[in-house]
Amino acid sequence: MSRPAALAAPAPAVDAELKSLLRRVKLGRLLDTLPERLALARSEQLPHADFLNLLLSDEVERRDRSSAELRARAAKLDPSMRLETFTSEAGAQFDRQTWHELCSLRLLDDARGALILGPVGVGKTHLATALGHIAIRRRHSVLFTRADQLLRRLKAARLDNTVEAEMRKLARVELLILDDFALQAMDQVETADFYELVVERHRKTSTVITSNRDPSEWLAVMSDPLLAQSAVDRLVATSYELVIEGQSYRRQQRPRPADTGVSVVDQTRS
Repeated sequence: MSRPAALAAPAPAVDAELKSLLRRVKLGRLLDTLPERLALARSEQLPHADFLNLLLSDEVERRDRSSAELRARAAKLDPSMRLETFTSEAGAQFDRQTWHELCSLRLLDDARGALILGPVGVGKTHLATALGHIAIRRRHSVLFTRADQLLRRLKAARLDNTVEAEMRKLARVELLILDDFALQAMDQVETADFYELVVERHRKTSTVITSNRDPSEWLAVMSDPLLAQSAVDRLVATSYELVIEGQSYRRQQRPRPADTGVSVVDQTRS
C-alpha cells in the first residue's frame, strides 16, 4: 500500500532578534519572503552561500522594481500602458520589425528618434508609453508629456525668465515623449520653442513623437514656415517611422447594455 504524501512543512518562524537586525541594516522587507526562503533552503539543503545569494537577489529585484515604479511616476508614464498590456484586438497593424528595433532602444545609443503615426485610437500613445517603461527599466531618464502642454509650459516659463533653464532640463532628458503633436495650430512662440527644442536635442538625445498627422502636414499647423521646415527636416532625417493602421480600440471600450432578454421595444412599452 502506498504511503500518504507528506504534508508540506510550515514556513519556519523568524525570531525577533533577526527581525531587529534586518531592520537596522535597512533590509526589513526581506521579512516578506524570508520564511518561505528558509523553508526552501532546508528542503533543498542549500549551501549557505546559495541561500544568501537567493535572499539578496530577492532584495535587489524588489528595489529595482520599486525604483522603476518611482521613476516611471516622475516621468509621467501611465502605469497601465506597458508592452505586456498592449493588445491588437482592434486589428492594429504596423511593421513589427521596426517596432522590435525600437524596443531594443538602440535609438538611444544612436541619439535617434521615432515618429509613431496613425489615426485616432489605434494605440500610438500606448506604444510610446511602453517604450518609456522599457527605458525606465534600463535606467534611462524619461519624460512623457502632451505636446500642447509642454509648449504652454515653455510659454509660461518666458514670463518669469526661466525658459532657458527649462530648455536645458528638457535637452538632458534621454528619452522625451511628445504625445499628440500637431493636433492644433501653433502660434509664433510655440513654433519657435519647438524649433529650439528640436535643435537642442538633435543628435544628442532621443525624441519620440506621436501624431495623427503625417510630418508633411505638420508644417501647415506652425506659424513660421522656415522654422517649421528646419525642425521637421531634422526630426524626419534622424527618426524611425512607425505607421499604425486600424480601427479605434476605444470603440470597444464603450459601455454596452446587459443582455436581459428584454427587447428595446418592450422597454419602451413598460
